[in-house]
Amino acid sequence: MGRLIVVSNRVSMPTPDGAQGGLAVALQAALRESGGLWFGWSGREVDKFTGSVSFEEISGVRSAVVDLEPQDVEEYYNGFANRTLWPLFHYRIDLAKYNRSFGSGYERVNKRFAEPLHVMIEPGDTVWINDYHLIPIASQLREHGIRNKIGFFLHTPWPPTRLLVSLPYHERLVRTMFDYDVLGFQTAEWLESFLHYCQNELGGTIDGEYVSFEGKTLRAVVCPIGIDFENFLQASKTDAAQALSERVKVSLRQLSMIVGVDRLDYSKGLEERLNSYEHYLQKHPESHRAVVLIQVAPPSRGEVEHYQHVRDHLNAMSGRINGAFAEVDWTPIRYVNRGYNRDELTALYRAARVGLVTPLRDGMNLVAKEYVAAQDPDDPGVLVLSRFAGAAAQMQEALLVNPYAPEEVADALHKALTMPLTERKQRHAALLEGVKNEDVHWWREKFVRIIEETDCRQGVAAQ
Repeated sequence: MGRLIVVSNRVSMPTPDGAQGGLAVALQAALRESGGLWFGWSGREVDKFTGSVSFEEISGVRSAVVDLEPQDVEEYYNGFANRTLWPLFHYRIDLAKYNRSFGSGYERVNKRFAEPLHVMIEPGDTVWINDYHLIPIASQLREHGIRNKIGFFLHTPWPPTRLLVSLPYHERLVRTMFDYDVLGFQTAEWLESFLHYCQNELGGTIDGEYVSFEGKTLRAVVCPIGIDFENFLQASKTDAAQALSERVKVSLRQLSMIVGVDRLDYSKGLEERLNSYEHYLQKHPESHRAVVLIQVAPPSRGEVEHYQHVRDHLNAMSGRINGAFAEVDWTPIRYVNRGYNRDELTALYRAARVGLVTPLRDGMNLVAKEYVAAQDPDDPGVLVLSRFAGAAAQMQEALLVNPYAPEEVADALHKALTMPLTERKQRHAALLEGVKNEDVHWWREKFVRIIEETDCRQGVAAQ
């Protein structure tokens, strides 16, 4: 058995305080077990790309990173990845920018990653590529003679064919995906969209999990990601988290708390969420002075203009709603533009009567799972979840809503806030079972096992 080589845009190494996301923890554990390597961009910019690699080892996890030129970052990362693919993959073709230099920069950086990476791959190693930044890299590795098993996992949605074809050179991009042995998707919907494109645009053939096109075959599977359940559960039980949870409850003076935690991104439906909450306040005046929405939205990708617009609009909306409904001793929205550490988040989740998770489109959305894991089983809160989040496929016991329909979300909020304890406990127990059983370690082990048992390069795919 060879090593596991993980490749992603950025590398996440162990930190002294251990406060990391579940994905990083799971991948680090796999790298320790196999003596593997995590490869990606350093986050640094240099005047001229040299391909030189910086190695580091922390707590048994080895990394290898390269620096990029400012033009690389602008065209590959800010450009094609975040101005073209991200909006397109989240069904926002109205926001997608199709700039030819973005596409050339994207391909150039994938080649630059493949050049130093291919010499690090040894016979028997399993290579795992992550996310939309690096779709063509398997094709580049194959050109360097790499015949190892290579899997790719997409953490975002895959758009319907009618939207994907708006991408110039869409066929060129998808063709590179046939140099993978395995493709992993979060939900059956994203997988079906990919298969529909292969069949209807490329003329490929589908046989169960296997897709063939022009003599190449890949295996496409559904493998939904989870959270680091045990780690998150322990964090929710720490003295610091419990104390903070109690302080939050006291500071809110017995107000019923609704919590939203999202990166500041147009795909998260934050404007629609505030609009729905406003409908709730209008429809239920008896809730005034009895409920509060705490919306945590740390900024991201501030150099992309659409994110600046979202931030400005949310600032204006929260101010307008507070101005319309607030009283001297009550403010209906507390809008916070900064991040919190894991212990603080678990405290917020645990104190909240409702977890409001309403993205317009999301590959998975782990906040929904974190909220469930943080609840007190004897007095749990209720999850209100967008049916357009990937997590909805696994979390049918949540109150599923259409985030575009403010009255529907408002009704769900009222139902959640007035739900009897018996029903809350039943829904939570069912949700918790799924979150616990299909956690991030289950996801990692399952996907790596699928890659290792599949060998499409030899023309024989394990059945």
